[in-house]
Amino acid sequence: MQEFRAPVRDIRFLLHEVLGAEAHYRACGYPDATRDLVDAIIDGGAQFAGEVMSPLRRVGDEHGSHVVPGQGVVTPPGFREAYEKYREGGWASMSIDEAWGGQGLPHSLSIVFHEMCQTANLAFFAIVTLTHGAIRAIEAHAAPELQMRYLPKMTSGEWTGTMCLTEAHAGSDVGMVRTRAEPQADGTYHIHGTKIFITWSDQDITPNIVHLVLARLPGAPAGPKGISLFIVPKFIPDAQGNPGARNAVNVQSVEDKMGLRASPTCVLNFDGATGWLVGEPNNGLAAMFTMMNAARLDVGIEGLGCGQLAYQGALEYARERLQMRALSGAKAPDKPADPILVHPDVRRLLLTCKAFAEGNRALAYTMAFALDEELHHPDAAKRKEAGDLVALLTPIVKAFLTEHGLESAIAAQQVYGGHGYVREWGMEQIVRDARITLIYEGTNGIQALDLLRRKVIGSDGRLLHKLADRMRQDAAAARHDATVSQYAAQVERLAAEWEQLAGDLIRRARGDVEIVGAAAHDFLEYSGYVVVSWLWLRMAQVAARQLAAGGGDEAFLTGKLETARFWFARLLPRTRACVANLQAGSDSLMSITADQLDAMF
Repeated sequence: MQEFRAPVRDIRFLLHEVLGAEAHYRACGYPDATRDLVDAIIDGGAQFAGEVMSPLRRVGDEHGSHVVPGQGVVTPPGFREAYEKYREGGWASMSIDEAWGGQGLPHSLSIVFHEMCQTANLAFFAIVTLTHGAIRAIEAHAAPELQMRYLPKMTSGEWTGTMCLTEAHAGSDVGMVRTRAEPQADGTYHIHGTKIFITWSDQDITPNIVHLVLARLPGAPAGPKGISLFIVPKFIPDAQGNPGARNAVNVQSVEDKMGLRASPTCVLNFDGATGWLVGEPNNGLAAMFTMMNAARLDVGIEGLGCGQLAYQGALEYARERLQMRALSGAKAPDKPADPILVHPDVRRLLLTCKAFAEGNRALAYTMAFALDEELHHPDAAKRKEAGDLVALLTPIVKAFLTEHGLESAIAAQQVYGGHGYVREWGMEQIVRDARITLIYEGTNGIQALDLLRRKVIGSDGRLLHKLADRMRQDAAAARHDATVSQYAAQVERLAAEWEQLAGDLIRRARGDVEIVGAAAHDFLEYSGYVVVSWLWLRMAQVAARQLAAGGGDEAFLTGKLETARFWFARLLPRTRACVANLQAGSDSLMSITADQLDAMF
């Protein structure tokens, strides 16, 4: 089983050469985030991910997390020690506001670190990303006294956080939650109910856990408009801010899952647990989306990481595994067979993984940079523009990166042949772990609906048109560069077609109520290919310029251009199937009856 090697060369290329990190951070009010600091974080993060996170990936999968009666959840060996190293290294507080004891660095630098650690050990690192999502929600919506009580300890990593949204009967329809909150005379609330699928909701690593719980107040309106958000700690802080009395929140069980076995996904009971209201009554949905949107970027990166890790292993295997001779003649005549890397179908599988990993990383970092601008740029117009981009990209990042992270994991597993199906090589674990990323924090079908219904139709195409204009500008600037001119022409065509398809769906939705749901998946897939193609154009243009200047790593830069060539020749044509499906309407989905679906049995 391979250990993780961080793709530091590609990360540096993206941050410094394509996205202009130093100038970006300076414009957002981070003059100390210099190239030297960024590179130090990349190197330190790569070392931490490789030496601390990666060795526990197999250990965690074999041991899993489980409930011990009277003790709670017990995590795999080494997890508590690894978490302490994470805290001691200062990683927990990197991008949190200095007011809470954080280092106040850009959010995007945390995303770079998160990518490396999530790739090295996805099951473990969810404890970190969930805590950061909870911090964002408390910071944005909670009263000052609650912020002071919880944020310093969460910022340092001393306490962790969770999101408690899902209930067995409701699933993604949070408007159906039944957990109730009863007001008390002292201003607190008693929380009654059961939540399921709550990740890292109990553990033996930190002395306290801060649950953010959706519940209903007495007399609250039905549906999403009647939801409130509450802080419910595992231990109620005492006057000194230390864990005090045990709260009435307990783990009923840990789910027996397909993957991520080390990450405890719990059924959690609230039996009159003491909670504190976050924000205004019946306004929990807004606070929930602060958590969810932060989580959706991280989940997209989890998908990216699964594909990246699988690619790394498959590439190493393909260079060493000897099978048959190349169709064009022996490439290793001194050996009994050629390495399977010479075979076209293996190349297809590997290049698919590589093209998605590098293109999707560019998409994730582009959104992370836009988040920096939305939160911290001094120009209000720039903040608004960045916020619009974040809104449009969020469902694409979550869904497209996870869909093709799983595709890449399966493709890499195929490179191994039969060895990919057995545990010792580690590929089957990556496939199992990757599968959940398409489901949680809003299934990819929900992301597709969010993109088409809320972000495109809801803005009458405005958000999409703004990004399409930006794509056209970049394509026009690259049109006269001979190396990438053909890609520029394709991006220009895609931008126009993307707008045309969106406009057509906006019009058709007025007369066909089902068309949005019928078209949503293919529209998101198409959108992902369009946006990543734009970013592949930008990356290819930078690589071509550096090669022409005679500087840089020739193998890396020529490899970047060859991967761009593969993307536009072999992967982008998938958009033609998306277009055909978008034009097919909803009848082929909706006309069949339930009895007809069941008639084969």
